[in-house]
Amino acid sequence: MITLYDCATAPSPRRARILLAEKGVAHDTVQVDLRSGEQLGETYRQVNPQCTVPALRTEEGALLTDNAAIAAYLEARYPEPPLQGRTPLEKAEIASWHWRVEFEGLMAIAEALRNSAPAMANRALPGPVDYPQIPELAQRGLARVQHFFVMLNEHLAGRDFIAAGVFSIADITAVVAVDFARIVKVKPGDAHPHLQRWRAAMALRPSMSL
Repeated sequence: MITLYDCATAPSPRRARILLAEKGVAHDTVQVDLRSGEQLGETYRQVNPQCTVPALRTEEGALLTDNAAIAAYLEARYPEPPLQGRTPLEKAEIASWHWRVEFEGLMAIAEALRNSAPAMANRALPGPVDYPQIPELAQRGLARVQHFFVMLNEHLAGRDFIAAGVFSIADITAVVAVDFARIVKVKPGDAHPHLQRWRAAMALRPSMSL
């Protein structure tokens, strides 16, 4: 049985939860309490020395310690429905937009949050090493998030999905990014009608309630 190391309140493992649900993959779940720092404790370090979630224990016993590996494994192990494209061009377009959503969206939100939240003092980056906050990066991150919303809204004009005209991993990551942006007080508004329409449509998928 596949085991997902999860945290119900964190955005990164939510991506893996949605992906597993869309693939229809049965799995066990182990909750890791990030708020109490459980990911940094010796017990979880034995599972994942990177001290991050999600992590996925495969049916073969291998441990995958990031979303990139988890997505690659699930797409290869459970190819239907495909979430990274069927044709070479679909795969390329989805990969490109997925990277943009990660870099311009999720990473910008993390930059804003981790460099400003008092609870994350000295935890400006995830993982086993403590890094101090840089307040200027928080301001830059917030500006990047605002631009990301404008860019995504313009891109979604006349489109139902982020890439290749199909539901894909790019939509999954974009939903998680748009929802998580609320933690830095950014959310779709009247200036983002296409983004709002797309997010409302995504909400109809059962996986998005996870």
